Amino acid sequence: MAEEPINHLGNKQISTASQSSTKSTKVTATVLSQTTRRVGMVSHFLSVVGMGVAALLVGSSSGLVKLLENKTQTFFYLLRGPIPSPKDIVILAIDEASISRSQQYYQADPQKYAYLESIKTWPYKRQAYAQVIEKLIQAGARSVALDIVLDTESSYGPDDDRQLKAVLKRYGDKVTLAALYETFESHQGNFMQLTLPHEMFRQPGVSIGSVNFPLEADGKVHRLAREFVKSLANEDLKIPSFDQAVLESSGVNYTSPGGVRIYFYGSNGTFEQISFSSVLDPENWNNYLQQGKYFQNKIVLVGATAKLMNDYHGVALAANWFQSENMSGVEIHANAIATLVAGKTVNEAIRSPYLRGLFVFIVVGICIFLISRNKHGIHRFFISIGLGFVWVIITYGLFIYGQLILPVAIPIIAICTVGIIYLSTEITREILRKRQLIDILKKNVSNRLAQEIISQQDDLRDLLHQREMEICGKILGGRYKITKVLGAGGFSETYIAEDTQLPNHPLCVVKQLKPVNAKSEQLEVARRLFKSEAQTLQKLGIHEQIPQLFAYFEEDEEFYLIQEYIPGHALSEELRPGRVLPEILVIFMLQDLLQTLSFVHENGVIHRDIKPNNIIPRQQDGKLVLIDFGAVKEVSTQLLDNTEQSAFTIGIGTKGYAPREQCLGRPQYSSDIYALGMIGIKALTGVSPHALLRNVDGHLMWTHKARVGPTFAAILNKMIQEDPHKRYQSTVEVLEVLNQLIDAENTALLNQGMISLNFQRFLNGFKG
Repeated sequence: MAEEPINHLGNKQISTASQSSTKSTKVTATVLSQTTRRVGMVSHFLSVVGMGVAALLVGSSSGLVKLLENKTQTFFYLLRGPIPSPKDIVILAIDEASISRSQQYYQADPQKYAYLESIKTWPYKRQAYAQVIEKLIQAGARSVALDIVLDTESSYGPDDDRQLKAVLKRYGDKVTLAALYETFESHQGNFMQLTLPHEMFRQPGVSIGSVNFPLEADGKVHRLAREFVKSLANEDLKIPSFDQAVLESSGVNYTSPGGVRIYFYGSNGTFEQISFSSVLDPENWNNYLQQGKYFQNKIVLVGATAKLMNDYHGVALAANWFQSENMSGVEIHANAIATLVAGKTVNEAIRSPYLRGLFVFIVVGICIFLISRNKHGIHRFFISIGLGFVWVIITYGLFIYGQLILPVAIPIIAICTVGIIYLSTEITREILRKRQLIDILKKNVSNRLAQEIISQQDDLRDLLHQREMEICGKILGGRYKITKVLGAGGFSETYIAEDTQLPNHPLCVVKQLKPVNAKSEQLEVARRLFKSEAQTLQKLGIHEQIPQLFAYFEEDEEFYLIQEYIPGHALSEELRPGRVLPEILVIFMLQDLLQTLSFVHENGVIHRDIKPNNIIPRQQDGKLVLIDFGAVKEVSTQLLDNTEQSAFTIGIGTKGYAPREQCLGRPQYSSDIYALGMIGIKALTGVSPHALLRNVDGHLMWTHKARVGPTFAAILNKMIQEDPHKRYQSTVEVLEVLNQLIDAENTALLNQGMISLNFQRFLNGFKG
């Protein structure tokens, strides 16, 4: 596990350090909080606006709204699929077979196919309609309706018309003829004209109805034909719709429809279709049609289904998910007649546009309330999608099973838009948070923790390169050229630099102190303390296992230490988790470090941050070099103190290696001994100190994880006593007991040459 730094404050007084170090973060967090709160308020505002817009759109009944709602109904029909049609409505279809094949058969053998003579060419002879009407009614058909406008005399001569006229005269009360409203242009503008069947066919009892259907905003047929008639301004032109006229001639009693829309049973072919020519074919009539009994008590609609007749219109259906449906006029009439007979006309559940708008306002408002109860934008988005789906199910059920239309498209769009708004809000917040994180990381990009965060984010890794580009090449003090960023502490950064004024430009380490308080009196205190500590480092640097201080200076109110560069890597890379070292090697390691630490203590300095990261096995000779004495940290913390003197200092150290008194700001010489003891335990167990547990007496439980003799274990346990007075009070004491331990237990090994006190050999074996 990673080593965790500690930076605790004293108990009697909160220092300026804490206030200053968190001031910028608090300000940034406050600004971010205010910004995200504003973003949240904007999202609520936009949601309410969306609710109002949806209500206004539905209340306005604009063409766009009607188009969307019609598209939704088409989608509902597609979901439902075809349903069984009434069996008492039959279409006698003038189809491709009746037109093309009749001509082919008759020309091939006129004698054999004499019955096809009347339909050998299009248009058919009126004789053919007369024959069919007579056969159907004699067979027991309830009524026969011709969806063909017979407004002119027959091209086959007067005798042809007389045959039809005679049949209509006999069976007129069971026959319906088609009329057509047509629009004509004149110099005075457009006008509507009603085209009726020819006067000779308007026999007493014959029903006449208009075949026109009104078209909706999507250019398709949704409403009953009677709605077209209702829309006419000229009352003199109004006649019953074709569907009503058919039902009247059939003697079918039906209640006045409550709705205005056709309930479509399915696409083309849903209603039973019989080819027109099959009725004239004696064999077909006698066998398949059971001598006409097939048509008994049925309403028979005669009309064109052949594509070449061009009597196809868009309807509120879809052939599949990718293609709209076109239906022949006669099939549309079949659906309309079935709708009227079954009383399944579809109607608006709320007829007033204004009430529909209010209804949508309430529905969307409830959904916004339910969505906003969750605090997470992504959850709000999925809740909105779920609510939209629920609304689709509700309106689908009402439409299919109750034949009621509620606003669907606009409410769903509004609900999903609200979800998108909240999702966008969450994304915006995340962007703001990320920007804040990037700003913080930019300021602390050389910090190890920041670098760890950056390394795990692909889109942030450029920050390291950007920081390198910003810093590298910068000249400090007129001679030290930065070549690499090493790392950062709480108030400092460390770089590798070249000394440009020396031959071969040797490398050195630059530590930059960044005071957070730029007041003149504080800077003056900083200069004094910085100079004092630099002098201390210069004095310590004469030891061969402590980096030498080359220079110190101030530049742009920031302070710099120039120290010797130690090639190598931190000891922490060798003491990896799970790696265990032999006891004798750990003893040699502690001996070497204690000798260096003795020199430090003799000069009145407490290191305060001894840990594997601050120990470097030197590359050229393998000796352990002690770095980062905490002097810079000590200076940085003192720079933040106010003018009042406190009896406490800020605790500096790393969790697991720093004893309690150091964390409380009262470090002693034995605090460094404690840290060395913890390093020894880490080397023996392969476990980070802060991951080890203590018993009820406060003693660290570690020996069960290590192969260690009782004498060395006792020495380490005394080094890490919680009470500083129970520890060794000097490095000399520890060195003495370690020397005695080696003399007593390892003389035989030394004599055999198996272990060498030469540290270079130790290190080589250690690395292996």
